Amino acid sequence: MDDLLSEKEQIETMRSWWQENGRYVTGGIILGVGMLVGWSQWKEYKLVTQLEASALYETLSNEVNDSKLEVAETVANDLYENYSSTTYAALAKLAMARLYMDKSRTQDAVDTLKALLAINSSPELHMVSRLRLAKIYLYQGKPQQVIDLLSDFEDSAFAARYNELLGDSHTALGQITEATAAYQRAITEDSMVPTVNRAVIQMKIVDLPDEALVDKSTMDDAASAESALDDITELAVESDGNQ
Repeated sequence: MDDLLSEKEQIETMRSWWQENGRYVTGGIILGVGMLVGWSQWKEYKLVTQLEASALYETLSNEVNDSKLEVAETVANDLYENYSSTTYAALAKLAMARLYMDKSRTQDAVDTLKALLAINSSPELHMVSRLRLAKIYLYQGKPQQVIDLLSDFEDSAFAARYNELLGDSHTALGQITEATAAYQRAITEDSMVPTVNRAVIQMKIVDLPDEALVDKSTMDDAASAESALDDITELAVESDGNQ
């Protein structure tokens, strides 16, 4: 009899607890199921998005290879606007920059690569886009912008290639000491798998003019300019005196 009463008390206790807490338990179960369903749907959405972006990028690659600029721009803009969270949007900028260079639209290529550097893409893509942008700056005859772009880079697989471009830029500016140092770094920092042509860089070092001659040339130019200015001043004074 006591056992029967004990069981009834346990049942009543459970009923009382359920009346007080049942709605919280039910709500937790519903919430948990909802989260599982939502997570599953989110994963499916991400997968579908990646597949769609991949298909678009394949289309873009074909248009770029065929040099169809207008169609490529349309596909690329679709990737930029609707799939910006995917890697394919960043890859599209690299592809379009290449096509713009093929079409001699250099500034469009620069703008596209700068836009890529401004977004939160992978470090590898940033290194590639920085390298390509530096090459375009050199092509445009803007060595100082190459130096500004590459001088603060950290050690990476691109260090040797960056330093070669820095050497080319310093050479263009007549900065022989800096050029030599950059070329030397390019040779010594190259990885086990060569990323630069060391023989070519060695030839660039050999072809560098003697720094003393460069300094003398600069001084001679300044002296010539000063002499020309003196001549102009004397002529002006004589002209005023004759009047």
